[in-house]
Amino acid sequence: MNPAAGLITEASLTLIGGLLFAAQKSTQPTVAVAAGHARVEHVSALSIPGVRVLIVTFLGIGSVFGGMQVSLAAFTESIGEPGLNGVLYGTFAAGNMLSGIVCGAVAWKVAPQRRLLIGYAALALTASALWTAHSVPLLAGLGLLVGMCIAPALITGYTLVEGLVPAGARTEAFTWLTGAVALGQAAAVTVAGQLEDRLWGGAGFLVPMVGTVLALGTLLALRSRLATRPHSRTVARGVGHRVPVAVD
Repeated sequence: MNPAAGLITEASLTLIGGLLFAAQKSTQPTVAVAAGHARVEHVSALSIPGVRVLIVTFLGIGSVFGGMQVSLAAFTESIGEPGLNGVLYGTFAAGNMLSGIVCGAVAWKVAPQRRLLIGYAALALTASALWTAHSVPLLAGLGLLVGMCIAPALITGYTLVEGLVPAGARTEAFTWLTGAVALGQAAAVTVAGQLEDRLWGGAGFLVPMVGTVLALGTLLALRSRLATRPHSRTVARGVGHRVPVAVD
C-alpha cells in the first residue's frame, strides 16, 4: 500500500467530519440580542481563572499525544518492527474513541469538576507507567488504558466551559483549549525526540508522565476555580439587567 494512503484517509475523514459538524443546526447555541441600544460588555475567556486551569490541564493532554507519537515510533524501530508503530498508536486511538462514545452516552450524575479530577488522576497514573513497558503486548495494553482516559478528560473539560464562561466568550474558550492541546503536543514531540536521542530508549515516555503529573498537581491545587457560576445577567452600560419574564 502506498505510504500516502494513511495521510489521504486521515485528511478525507477530517474534511468529511468537519463539514458534517459544521452543518449541524439543532445543537448551536441561541444568539443573545441585547435589548434596545444597550452596549454588551465583552469578557475575554482568558480572564476567567477556571479557563486558565483548563488550559494547563489540556496542555498535559497534548503532552500525551506528542510523547506517545515519538516514543512509540522509536520503540518499534528499536525492536526492528517499525510497522507495529501504527498498530500500537491505533490501539491507543481506539481506546480514546471507545471511551469517548461511552462517556457521551452516559447521563452523568457526578459533578463535572469531580469527574475531571478522577479522570485526570487515572490519566496521570496510566501515563506514568508507559516508560516501564518493554514489550509490545504490555505497551499495547497500557496505550489502550491511556487512550481510554483521554476522551473523558477532554469531554469533561469542554463541558465545564459552559458553566464557567458567558455565552459570548465560549467559542474563544474552546479555541484556547484546542490550541493548548496542539501546543502541548508540539512541545512534547520536540522534548521526547531529544530524550530518545540523548538518553535511553523509551526515555520519551517520560514526557507524558511529567506533563500529566504537573497538570494534575495544578488541577488539584486550583480546583476551586472550576466552580461554575451563574451567568443569567447581561451587562449593559455597567448595569445588570434580568431577562424579561411574562407574568399572568
